[in-house]
Amino acid sequence: MIGFYSPIEDWNGRLLEFNKATDRTAIRLYSFEIKKEIDRGNYRECFFQAVSNSSWANEGYLVACLIQQQDDLLSELERLSASFGIGIIALDLDDIDSSTVIFPAKSKDYLDWETMNKLCEQNNDFETFIDDVQRDYAGKKIHPSEYEKIISDTDAYIKKLRGGK
Repeated sequence: MIGFYSPIEDWNGRLLEFNKATDRTAIRLYSFEIKKEIDRGNYRECFFQAVSNSSWANEGYLVACLIQQQDDLLSELERLSASFGIGIIALDLDDIDSSTVIFPAKSKDYLDWETMNKLCEQNNDFETFIDDVQRDYAGKKIHPSEYEKIISDTDAYIKKLRGGK
């Protein structure tokens, strides 16, 4: 899953124009590798999938619904997070707002343009996402209809995914 932050609704229009005139953009891109469970048997594979799939973004995260609470596993995830800059999020499906960033990602001020170019060539959804973000930033207005719908009642949505349980 990917996402972005743009200060369009937070910043003065003149500041947005000034930002466009500089070589740096205020847009932040995020990548999330989502897994059901992380345990001693799969943490390396899960983590390095997140590294591989998130290297292009300003911040990358490994997200899981269940992260086994073993000291040696958590220590290893902390070490890997510190070494590779990938954050770890424990997703709480019963209360999304109670999800926890266990280890924050290291934020990068740059994007990997070569990898993003390759992703645009290989993935039409990614290319469309980039087009939509660029159009919104240039027009100084976010068009929510261009993105996947934000779920307002996450509890009902998750219950529906679980088959009403």
